[in-house]
Amino acid sequence: MIETTLSQLRQLKLNGMASALQTQRDQPGTYEGLSFAERLQLLVDHEDQERNQRKQDRLTRAAQFKLKAHAKDIDYLPARGLQQSQMASLLMCDWLKKAQNLLLTGPCGTGKTYIACALGHQACLKGYSVRYYRLPRLILALTQAKADGSYSKLLKAIASLDVLIIDDWGLEPLNAATRNDLMEIMDDRYEQSATIIISQLPIEQWYESIGDNTLADAILDRLMHNAHRMNLQGESMRKKMNSLTQVEHLE
Repeated sequence: MIETTLSQLRQLKLNGMASALQTQRDQPGTYEGLSFAERLQLLVDHEDQERNQRKQDRLTRAAQFKLKAHAKDIDYLPARGLQQSQMASLLMCDWLKKAQNLLLTGPCGTGKTYIACALGHQACLKGYSVRYYRLPRLILALTQAKADGSYSKLLKAIASLDVLIIDDWGLEPLNAATRNDLMEIMDDRYEQSATIIISQLPIEQWYESIGDNTLADAILDRLMHNAHRMNLQGESMRKKMNSLTQVEHLE
């Protein structure tokens, strides 16, 4: 009867329950003191945990993060200007429920992308959909979508994301088509979902980098409304890691 039940559970795609039932059968002494209801609850809990894990893994893969970043590995050196209290608040993800944005600025190599990916990963663990783009790659994807007729579908997919991460904001001048694309994206997401912008440029220079006064006003108004800001400082983390690696080799 147990073999039949295991087979039925797997056919119903209740693999977590099947695995837990297999464990109960293989280790009878561990569970013999439990009531039927308690043993059934263990099966249900295991199924729930396995489904949550699969969902987290699926969301993390779909996000296509540039870096495999985790909140526990963030360096809070005072010179970075990174406030641990602010990060702790952001990691709670309440700002995602409120559809607020995060503007991450600072010199090259100060860890902006790592922090954004760590926050994105934390969002995946809490069940939010996330997608990471470098701005040039996002522009390329939009251009290709216009060419093959899937532009509206791509805009809809981006609008449906709980968290959109755009890296390398402001590195290159924007043309008219790109400005219009960004306007469509920001308008769709305004007060509906969260966006993280990563840029080497100070926020004060974003207006000029967009290039068109009217669209710059519209895009930045939607981005900056109720946005959290984080300005990293200090020396390049990459240079620091390279120096440490060279010292270890010398030793």
